[in-house]
Formats: sequence, C-alpha cells, structure tokens
Amino acid sequence: MSLLTDNIIPGEHGKVFGTNANEETELIEIKNSLLKVDGITKVSINNSIFPKEFTVFTNKVISVEDVERVVKSIGFHAIPKELI
Repeated sequence: MSLLTDNIIPGEHGKVFGTNANEETELIEIKNSLLKVDGITKVSINNSIFPKEFTVFTNKVISVEDVERVVKSIGFHAIPKELI
C-alpha cells in the first residue's frame, strides 16, 4: 500500500473509520480506548449515519493497524474508509 493508506497522518483531516458499534455507549468506549493511544489527540464520532463512523486525529504518524487492533480488542471492528 502507501504511507497515506496505511497510516494516519497528523493534521486537521484525520482518518475516517466505519464501525459495527451501534449504541452511543459502544461508540464512547471506542473513543476512550483510542484516546489512550500515544499520538491520538482527538476522536470525533458521527452517529447520525449508518454504519456509524469515527474520525481519528493525531499529532504523529499512527498505523491504521494500531487503530484496528485497539477497537478489535474491545469487541468491535474499525474499517478505514478510502477517499476517492
């Protein structure tokens, strides 16, 4: 792949992920777990659409696999959305 598709690059755009979590409490659990990762500064949840999405913002390069691993460890999936 490439640097842009395999990683979250620091900046104001972040990286959008889809998830199978549906309840507000599940989305908050994902957010809180991700905020514990060094380098992740903000997690924005979009629960007005289906499937639910969250955007991860960082202050250093973070691997997409790291995000997927954290979310999977609490029982959910995180699928990175590709920009067209």
